[in-house]
Amino acid sequence: MAQIIVYGHKAALAPRISSLSDAIHTAAVSALQLPVEKRFHRFITLDPEQFITPTDRSIDYTIVEVSMFEGRSTDTKKDFLRQLMKNIAAVGVTPNDLEITITETPRANWAIRGVPADELQLNYSVEA
Repeated sequence: MAQIIVYGHKAALAPRISSLSDAIHTAAVSALQLPVEKRFHRFITLDPEQFITPTDRSIDYTIVEVSMFEGRSTDTKKDFLRQLMKNIAAVGVTPNDLEITITETPRANWAIRGVPADELQLNYSVEA
């Protein structure tokens, strides 16, 4: 399971939502082995006065926050990050304008479909 939130300047992010979602999902399916139907993305488009950024970033500055179950290896997470960076660069966001964070939490800290996630039967592994 992964919930992904993407923040960016409205003018730059809004036209890219579909292509960014595809780029992110491709990396998640490949590296994290998420099922194709498990796409949980949220896009937060902000006006410039709401999205204060460092002066060395452009209007394309984009933040990707990934919240997922703990259990994946460091190599798996690095592979995911590398694929994300490559896929997102292909959409037009340069490495200098991209920041990604992964936050992992125990499954017991999630509730999904009416049950604590550690009681949920998954059709994929988070132990890779």
